[in-house]
Amino acid sequence: MDNAIDHGMRRETDSLGAVFLPADCLYGVHTWRALRNFPISGRRMGDEPAFLSAFVQVKAAAARTNHRLDVLSVARAEAIAEASATVLDGAHHDAFAVDLMEGAGGTSWNMNVNEVLANLALIRLGHAPGDHQHLHPNDHVNLSQSTNDVVPTALLLAAWTLGDALVAALERLAAALAERAACFADVLRLGRTCLQDAQPMTLGQAFGGYATLVRRLARQLGGMLPTLGAVPLGGTAIGTGFGAPPGYRAAVLEALAEASGRAVRAPEDPFDAMQNADGFLRVSAELRTIALALGKLAGDLALLASGPVGGLGELRLPPLQSGSSIMPGKVNPVMPMALSQIGFAVAGNDACIAMAAQQGQLEINAFEPVIASRLFDSFGLLTRGVDLFTERCVAGLTADRDRCLDQVLRSDAVATALLPRVGYARATELVKEAHRSGGSLLDTLERNGLLTRAEALEQIRAAVALPPL
Repeated sequence: MDNAIDHGMRRETDSLGAVFLPADCLYGVHTWRALRNFPISGRRMGDEPAFLSAFVQVKAAAARTNHRLDVLSVARAEAIAEASATVLDGAHHDAFAVDLMEGAGGTSWNMNVNEVLANLALIRLGHAPGDHQHLHPNDHVNLSQSTNDVVPTALLLAAWTLGDALVAALERLAAALAERAACFADVLRLGRTCLQDAQPMTLGQAFGGYATLVRRLARQLGGMLPTLGAVPLGGTAIGTGFGAPPGYRAAVLEALAEASGRAVRAPEDPFDAMQNADGFLRVSAELRTIALALGKLAGDLALLASGPVGGLGELRLPPLQSGSSIMPGKVNPVMPMALSQIGFAVAGNDACIAMAAQQGQLEINAFEPVIASRLFDSFGLLTRGVDLFTERCVAGLTADRDRCLDQVLRSDAVATALLPRVGYARATELVKEAHRSGGSLLDTLERNGLLTRAEALEQIRAAVALPPL
């Protein structure tokens, strides 16, 4: 082998010169240079299995299509497909070492994959890694492709996979909230608007609203995921398909649909699909919506559990850990706080993705690495955070029923029930009288012979659709 040298090393060259790699190294010169140029985030391709799987599915589909169109031998096509299958099975992920924040517009990712699959295929064909006269990363693994159509295709498929996982996590959270809603169905509590006493309701009604919110978030995200199936694969560098054989675009999409199990299809316009990153921007905006909506829910739970003496104290969160290094016995709402922080991070990621989408120039967007990095981060934070919030917070929530009822009966909320009997103006005077006396409105109503405590409680229960006691 003319590129082999002694001492267990091999020599590889590119347009910038020669480098020396361990003889058994699965990546090549292009990856070697990227590893030195971009040690930025510490997160590698191999750390994102959904992305790596989508990438090698694209390569396997391309190899099979190139053989079908008689531009790649059956031996090479099968070797590339078999190499891809080993990666899909979880092997060799450490060889996909290029940083997610690489600055080469995705070329370093693409060459990392091309080189590793080429060397795995060479081994299967009985040759040594780096013996590219028999199978070449560019000439064979990358045949009929460009970084510019492969990378966005892999990103779209990865986002779809990660989206499915987040939808499932949201559905688990919605189920947990619905279970708590059923458990709290008969717990009277004081509803509040603008942080002031408003009207009676049940804790179950509040949690039913939370469950409905999360179901809607899951449904809306799930509904948009199939739109990611319009992929630019087959457009090669700018959308023309130049460099691929006739019939390649339709055939490779058919092969990718079979390899991925996804309903991939050609985009409405191949040039639009490569010029614009609004699809990723739309997904990111949906993630931001989910994150901030869940942050509001988390804030509500922390507020309802505030205290236990000086706050609302209607909910009891599972006590997970000590909340202070100086105040004995203090327990903080750590899971709601964590979910709120995830919301801040996802909103920041969305702002980054928006800037990167806007900065694309002419025929491609060269900032897909930062889009991928931030999008994967948002998916990971939300999916893990939602599951932890479900398991370690919502599933263990309990209610202080006595405190909830006491706050209803001590509030002015029963004043609404007086309107048909005495009118708004008289009801307002009674509320003010109660405040001046320092007692509750119910005490004032009983003193004026207008409503007994038992009658008030029955009216409240009727108003929130609870049966009479």
